[in-house]
Amino acid sequence: VQLQASGGGLVQSGGCLRLSCVASGRTFSTYGMGWFRQAPGKEREFVAGISWSGHNPYYAESVKGRSSISRDNAKNTVYLQLNNLKPEDTGVYYCAGDAGGRGNPQSSFFQYWGQGTEVTVSS
Repeated sequence: VQLQASGGGLVQSGGCLRLSCVASGRTFSTYGMGWFRQAPGKEREFVAGISWSGHNPYYAESVKGRSSISRDNAKNTVYLQLNNLKPEDTGVYYCAGDAGGRGNPQSSFFQYWGQGTEVTVSS
């Protein structure tokens, strides 16, 4: 499975972005998907995840209430909507695929990783 993330950019504090991640292959609908981010000088952290069924998505506390993860299996795509962006949301955002279908915050469950898309939020 190959993952291609896009949608990052420079945005002012309070703005919004929608990140997209397109997956290759025929088994996307069985994969759990997740978004992680890595800020400069910090470790990668979980942002949001969604199971193969799309039910009960997971969110990091830092983005809960102002983000939404969704998937369109017909398009082999997972989305991350980020609203009310803050400077601390700045980082490289990676999408990841979990062949086990879970999509939960455990990064070790994700076997496939995209190249990342950069998000910069100015104050």
